[in-house]
Amino acid sequence: MDNFITLTNQSQGRDRMFRAAQYACALSKYLLRNNPERKELVTKLQSLESNMSGGRKLLRLGNVVSSVEAAKRTIHLSDPVLCLCLTVANINRGLYFICDNVLWARSVGLIRDIDKERWSVNASRYYFLSLVMNLTRDVYVISQLMTQRARDKNFQQRLNRHLDDSPEVAEVVAPQLDAFLFVLFESLKSNPAVALDTVKNICDLFIPLDRLGIYQSNSGVVGFCGLISSLLGIVTLLQPKLKIKP
Repeated sequence: MDNFITLTNQSQGRDRMFRAAQYACALSKYLLRNNPERKELVTKLQSLESNMSGGRKLLRLGNVVSSVEAAKRTIHLSDPVLCLCLTVANINRGLYFICDNVLWARSVGLIRDIDKERWSVNASRYYFLSLVMNLTRDVYVISQLMTQRARDKNFQQRLNRHLDDSPEVAEVVAPQLDAFLFVLFESLKSNPAVALDTVKNICDLFIPLDRLGIYQSNSGVVGFCGLISSLLGIVTLLQPKLKIKP
């Protein structure tokens, strides 16, 4: 109960809960789409999904400022790769929120003379660029972790034992690939925050990819990926140690 109260007391926590509900509705709607006995339920899920999306837009008002402040912090990072990736990601995230706020204003009638489709596509484009930069950061961090692991003498002994104890694997997978996968797995296992952030960003990536027509899937895939990323986001809020830093 304490964790639930902590989650709901944060605007980001409420957004994640609304987001999880939104994509759960999208996934359920897709799974029930061909069931004639569930047409009324599908209609209700469609309405709930729309309401959750609108509620999230309201909760995200003001997030532009948070993105600008985050960009101000990351631009001073000593690591040039992290500085570039995170600053560009935060800038694009801020631009995404601007588009999102404009779309919300149009939906409530505050603004009328705008091209909704154009603004929606621009929002997806900025969201996509933000995710690409975040994923680039994840790959960079993972490569650093793997390099540190590979240089550790104790770990090198474990790797050699693994290769010696798995000769049957070498017949199917090249030893170099087996070693790479072993180092990758052990690096992510010892750094769950990096693993969770990578999975979350990969799942999120399917949403703008589908919207922009770069890689079109279906509403079921988008709903599933959105639900998984939302649940992982909730986990990182409840367990701050699982949130990647910086």
